Amino acid sequence: MTIADGNTRLRYRDIGAMPPAPVTGAWIHAAFTPAERREPWMNEVLKESDELVDELLSADIIVAGVPMYNFGPPAQFKAYIDNIVRVGRTFGFDRSRSGAPYWPLVDSGKRLVILSSRGDYGYGPGEHAAGQNHVESSVKTAFAYIGITDVHGAAVEFDEFADQRLKDSIAQAEIAVDGLAKKLLVRSESLQNVDAYSSTAVQ
Repeated sequence: MTIADGNTRLRYRDIGAMPPAPVTGAWIHAAFTPAERREPWMNEVLKESDELVDELLSADIIVAGVPMYNFGPPAQFKAYIDNIVRVGRTFGFDRSRSGAPYWPLVDSGKRLVILSSRGDYGYGPGEHAAGQNHVESSVKTAFAYIGITDVHGAAVEFDEFADQRLKDSIAQAEIAVDGLAKKLLVRSESLQNVDAYSSTAVQ
């Protein structure tokens, strides 16, 4: 879904409800085949990935709703990451290159906002369960690999408890998001595109 308002364009994609197809051997074969040598079936296999990459490249700010499922992101969001980490489009690869054979291709001026939710609590930096949180770290790693390193976020905890602690956590997250939105908008005087990606809520 796309909403346009003046110089701002909002694109919403519900990855939880309509997840991208997982990467397969045929997908990898097609992705690593130079564009000018691809057969028609290869372009078809990469069609969805191309659409997702085009959305990413057109965005100034990417807002990703990524709940914690068993200490990591949902499979739907992992499938999204696998589709946007594309050789020749979002990262370069050259075996003959001195040093690391990989390098990012995405504009480093883009910003990523990770909004997460957790059934338990204590997963924030420095807290007792921080080492078990593989949501933000894995998402940051994948996006940094393609060139997006300006990352912000907020999270709701205590979802499984459904008590006052959950209500307090939601309120704190809402305050954090409001402050973050103001901060990002101040830095985006000529903001044109905001892509929002959402996964399913914590069960």
